[in-house]
Amino acid sequence: MKNRVLIIGGSSGMGLALAERLLSDGADVTVAGRSAERLSTVAARLPRVRTAQADISDEDAVRRLFTETGQLDHVVVTAADAVGAYKPVAAYDVATAKAIVGTKLLGPWLVGKHADLAPGGSITFTSGIAAYRPMPGSSVFAAVNGALEALVRALAVELAPLRVNAVSPGWIDTPIWDDLVGDGKAERLATMAQRLPVNRIGTVDDVSEAFVTLLRNGFITGTVVHVDGGHRLV
Repeated sequence: MKNRVLIIGGSSGMGLALAERLLSDGADVTVAGRSAERLSTVAARLPRVRTAQADISDEDAVRRLFTETGQLDHVVVTAADAVGAYKPVAAYDVATAKAIVGTKLLGPWLVGKHADLAPGGSITFTSGIAAYRPMPGSSVFAAVNGALEALVRALAVELAPLRVNAVSPGWIDTPIWDDLVGDGKAERLATMAQRLPVNRIGTVDDVSEAFVTLLRNGFITGTVVHVDGGHRLV
C-alpha cells in the first residue's frame, strides 16, 4: 500500500519540495493550506496531488480536514506565516503575535489532537533556528519554536507508539525571504552564507531530505533534526 501523507502548509517552499519528493517515491500526497489560489497552483504543477483548504489554527477546520482525508500514515506540518512576524518587541501588536502562535503552536497541537494515523505512523512539525539563535525582532518566533519543540517531546510520549518529531531549518532559500527582505534577498542571503560553517544557505531539498528520514525511520521519536548548516555553532 502507498504511504498516505498529508502536508499542511505544502503549497510553497519546503512543503512543496517535500510533496514533489514524496510523489517521486510513489506516495499518495495531500497538500493543505489556507490559500485557495496557491492550492490551485500546486494542483496545476503536481496533478497527482490532492488539495484541501484549511486554516490550521481553527479547530473545526482541522477536524474537518482529517475527516475528509481519512486515515493517514504520516502528517507533516510546515505551515508558517512570516508576514509581519519580525519586528521590535515594543512595536509588536498582540493580534500578530496571536496569529503566529495559532499557526506555529496551537495548530500543531490541534493536529496532534485530531490526526487519524495508522499504526507505525508519524507527525513531523517544523521548528526553526530562532529557538536557538534569535535575532532582534524575532521574539515571538523564538518563543513559539521553543514551545513547539517542547510539544514534540510531550506528544511523543502521549501519542506513543505513534512517532512525533520536528525538523528545525536554519537559513533556507524559500519564498518567505521575498516577504522579509524583498529585492535585497540575494545579497542578504549571500552575506548570511558567509557566517555558516558550510558556507552556503540551505535549500528546500536539504530540508525535504530530513523530513523523509523522519518519516522512514521507525526508531526516531521525540527528536528535533537540525538542518541549519551549523548555525547553532556560530
